[in-house]
Amino acid sequence: MVKTTIIARVADGLPLAASMDDEESADLTEYKTQAKMLFKRLSPQSDLRCSIETGNYVFHYLIEFGVCYLCLCDRSYPKKLAFAYLEELQKEFQDKYGSEVGTVARPYAFVAFDTFIQKTKKQYKDTRTQKNLHKLNEDLHDVTRIMTKNIQDVLGRGEALDRMSTVSKELSDKSKTYLKQAKRLNLQALYQKYGPPVIVLSIVLFVVYLRFWWW
Repeated sequence: MVKTTIIARVADGLPLAASMDDEESADLTEYKTQAKMLFKRLSPQSDLRCSIETGNYVFHYLIEFGVCYLCLCDRSYPKKLAFAYLEELQKEFQDKYGSEVGTVARPYAFVAFDTFIQKTKKQYKDTRTQKNLHKLNEDLHDVTRIMTKNIQDVLGRGEALDRMSTVSKELSDKSKTYLKQAKRLNLQALYQKYGPPVIVLSIVLFVVYLRFWWW
């Protein structure tokens, strides 16, 4: 069954809506933290549909119009139903709030969408209902082509990319500092090399000026 659902903006990982009556357990809290970390890893280059195994559960997500729809399910829950569930959420959310997604700044700005999440989640709770059996038999999408990853690989790769980005920024900052220091040292060298002769020449010219123009 679907354990929890979170909808977030891809551009910055801002949570837009979520299911609010989930079982509050230590396990679920941990997975919600993982979900937030996943949102932070998303980019325009991310897979549009993906399943990510984590412990006894699996994250399934789809991305449409810059919004990520994610749910956490038992490993035994059919992948096809999970994505059918997410597709229903996507269509309704896009119709209601699609034009506002890019303008909101506070988390869970569309908390009222939980009503639709709860109603839809109940419909997908029992995989043996006629409606869900029909969905399983429909060939809407070939879910076998949706990539399945491991949570450690996804978050670990993201951390590695973050470290590379940090190192790159540090190197860039050091390079800029080095260039500034090099320019300053070059100026100091020029002053030391040409400063005294210029000063002497200036004094001589000044004396000559005074001698021929004032005396």
